[in-house]
Amino acid sequence: MSRFWSPLVEKLVPYVPGEQPKGQTFIKLNTNENPYGPSAKVLEAIQAATGDELRLYPDPVAGGLRDSIAASFGLTREKVFAGNGSDEVLAHAFNAFFTGKPRIVFADITYSFYTTYCQLFGVEYTTFPLNETFEYDLDDYQGPCGGVVIANPNAPTGIALPLEKIEQVLKQNSDVVVIVDEAYVDFGAESAVRLVPRYENLLVVQTFSKSRSLAGARVGFAVGQPHLIEGLNRVKDSFNSYPLDRLALVAAKAAWEDAEGFEQTRSKVIASREKLAGQLAELGFSSLPSATNFLFVSHSSVPAAELQAGLRARGILVRHFSKPRIENWLRISICTDDECRALVRALQEILQ
Repeated sequence: MSRFWSPLVEKLVPYVPGEQPKGQTFIKLNTNENPYGPSAKVLEAIQAATGDELRLYPDPVAGGLRDSIAASFGLTREKVFAGNGSDEVLAHAFNAFFTGKPRIVFADITYSFYTTYCQLFGVEYTTFPLNETFEYDLDDYQGPCGGVVIANPNAPTGIALPLEKIEQVLKQNSDVVVIVDEAYVDFGAESAVRLVPRYENLLVVQTFSKSRSLAGARVGFAVGQPHLIEGLNRVKDSFNSYPLDRLALVAAKAAWEDAEGFEQTRSKVIASREKLAGQLAELGFSSLPSATNFLFVSHSSVPAAELQAGLRARGILVRHFSKPRIENWLRISICTDDECRALVRALQEILQ
């Protein structure tokens, strides 16, 4: 009963994830999951870890995983933080770097969890509108503020900023933390991790959920200079010292080190994205230029809500955001070739 809630809970508007259906088989193109499963090396690592040691707590500092990530970037463990999915990593970052500070800034059309974090941690914020082509206007991101959050590539639009634009934001906001959320970076954007040694205010956040097919394992990480990583660790160890279980740790380490499996999956997703964009264009859809594992599309004559309903009736789930400026757009996750063919056939039926 709500009479037992704290005043904070009364005011919260929680993030709403994509539908996870039960009891019916759908083609799920609404949550940006990878259409291809983890590699054999990852599954072997998980199986090898399912022994007596599960009775023991996992490594609280995720040392092996952090070492693997750091080595691939030419960094040390002290510049890497690991958490229970990038959502938790982002939450800790908001708490560590923005609570009690002046208003932070981010885009009006971006990952909607940012506003939820602000509500939860009492962070004041201002949103700046994307321009008419749904791109950042970086002139907005200068002047006094308490921090900056940039999703690159952005979601749900899928558009990526070049690295020199990220560097522009860093230079314009040298006295506050700039978080670059790179959940989809492996599908066509350039990571800002290589800027970390040069900018003390940069925190880059990535996830294993998308390009490494581990959404079910919940693993994310951040890269930044040691003073930022220490801030994240202080928050983490005041909340949950063991956010990553033993199976997640070994799975993530194996996935990160399996460069061949990663590249094969990533390449297939990118190829399917480009092919699907062309097929949708033939059906009268406009697609924003995507550097992600999804397409953000709008039809020239049929409303997005009608298309979503028609697809759901045919066993296909896509994401519709009933918000100003994007109410006539759909986000469609990239799928296998068979699923893409089913999607195109269903859209042909609806449009006819």
